[in-house]
Amino acid sequence: MKTIQYRSRGQDVHYLEEILTNLGYKIFVSNFFGRDTDLAVKDFQNKNNLVVDGIVGLKTWSKLIELKNDLVAFNDKFLSEKDVKDFANEFGLELAIVKAVNEIESNGKGFLVDGKPRILFEGHVFWRQLERNGVNPLQYVSDKNEDVLYKKWTKVYYKRGQGEYNRLKKAANISDIPVFYEAAYSSASWGAFQIMGFHYKNLGYSSINQFVSKMNEHEREHLKAFGKFIEITSFKGEKLIDWIKEKDWAKFAEGYNGSGYKKNKYDAKLKKAYLKYSSGK
Repeated sequence: MKTIQYRSRGQDVHYLEEILTNLGYKIFVSNFFGRDTDLAVKDFQNKNNLVVDGIVGLKTWSKLIELKNDLVAFNDKFLSEKDVKDFANEFGLELAIVKAVNEIESNGKGFLVDGKPRILFEGHVFWRQLERNGVNPLQYVSDKNEDVLYKKWTKVYYKRGQGEYNRLKKAANISDIPVFYEAAYSSASWGAFQIMGFHYKNLGYSSINQFVSKMNEHEREHLKAFGKFIEITSFKGEKLIDWIKEKDWAKFAEGYNGSGYKKNKYDAKLKKAYLKYSSGK
């Protein structure tokens, strides 16, 4: 890990913020070392008898990782270069394409620092899943669960990291009716390629439980789900796998992430990542 501090950017910052979040700090997880992260680092240093300077160097990194002694098992869940190459060859994809999607979807990591798969809970999808299962969401809306049950998409309630698991659990426990559990777990996107849970049946999983169980095993399972998804999913007359082979970033982005891809510049980010990996940088 490189030395980072206030206003640093990059994957090491993202990793630091994941660890701090897991340790209980209320910070925004991103690739930018903001003021909230700076205050959290200084508090951590103070509580662990380190020099309080806000600089995350060798000693601070060592203490952070020491407190996360389950990281050995966690690291066993990562994709290897061979895994990605084998997948690219199996599906006839350029290696740079697979790496680009992996980076943009989950910052290149399918798991949180505690070993749980990365998720993002979508309250508007939860609303639709309940409706599809014969439940009227309006009967369960209250000011206590407005952050997990709403009709239209919004990112206002995103918490990232462990916070998304808190939202997922909250949604599943709104009612003890069994359908709430399946609807909730089907309303999160899972792993390194952020596949929505409600696709589980079309992807060949016997239940949402089997899908979630596989997502907990290894990033290889995330990659398998991604392969199944882009093979079977059609958009504007072609399969997603064909759009991405053609490097039609816009059509792949819209088919994979929905019409909001333009606002998030998903296609531009994909292209940029692809060019980076294809150039060998």
